[in-house]
Amino acid sequence: MRQDRPMDFTDRPATLDDADAIYRLIAANEREWHGQAEVIPDQVAANLSRPMIQLERDTLVVIAPNGDLAAWAWLHDGKHAQIDVHPSYRGLGIGTRLLDWAEAGSRARGSEWFAQIVDDADLAGTELLRSRGCDVLATNWLLERPISSEQAAAPEGIRLEGYDEARAHEVYELIEAAFAAFQPRRKSFEEWSELTVGRATFLPEVSTLAYAGDEVVGAVIALDGEEGYVEQLAVRDDQRNKGIARAMLDRTCAEFGARGRSTCILWTHSGTGALAMYERLGMRVRRSTTVFRTHL
Repeated sequence: MRQDRPMDFTDRPATLDDADAIYRLIAANEREWHGQAEVIPDQVAANLSRPMIQLERDTLVVIAPNGDLAAWAWLHDGKHAQIDVHPSYRGLGIGTRLLDWAEAGSRARGSEWFAQIVDDADLAGTELLRSRGCDVLATNWLLERPISSEQAAAPEGIRLEGYDEARAHEVYELIEAAFAAFQPRRKSFEEWSELTVGRATFLPEVSTLAYAGDEVVGAVIALDGEEGYVEQLAVRDDQRNKGIARAMLDRTCAEFGARGRSTCILWTHSGTGALAMYERLGMRVRRSTTVFRTHL
């Protein structure tokens, strides 16, 4: 029987030194719910290094009596919360306390609503948010595709190559324009870089750029994980429906395969309307998360 009591736990803002422990906490949940860890090792460090984050204001970690990092919460843009409790410390009210902290922080920032992503396998977390009258804002899907040796030819007039650092600003502009309709705000180049090409897990040779003449018209950003991980995929709006996305994804998956990966994965969400497109590219849903929203 557990002897821990909530009063025995302490909390404080996160620091960059906590990134690895938070990553291991998230991975432990994924392994328990899904049998494998899909989070990229440097994901937490990238988020804690975002230019706009203020760790003292926007994060909280909960430390168990034995020194374990038992849980953490992150409030992004004053509206979106991520809350994770280690499997060993569930059922103690820690998640509820962190939810209260995040919602209070959102109110203090003057937000009209507050949202939290919950893994659909997290039945307790889902029930907690539903009991508070939250509605569903969006669904996120983790998609997977087995890697094979088959690779679609690039469409006529399109050239595919690995990532070129000299084209970084063009890639940034293309991706931000493609995502503008469904992301809450435009990222700066510095923030985008921190979350993508500036990460230790970024794989420039595996990533793919599509060129029409000398113009970048498509991009796939690839990261190194236990599986082939696609962080972003975008095609310029005037070049869509030509097979560029398939050709880029096939090239990136082939490069992952050459590095011993057997599966390629990526996330998409209901706001993009891209699920059907990815299914046409041979991907299928592995699992999902739900974004719950509370109006403040």
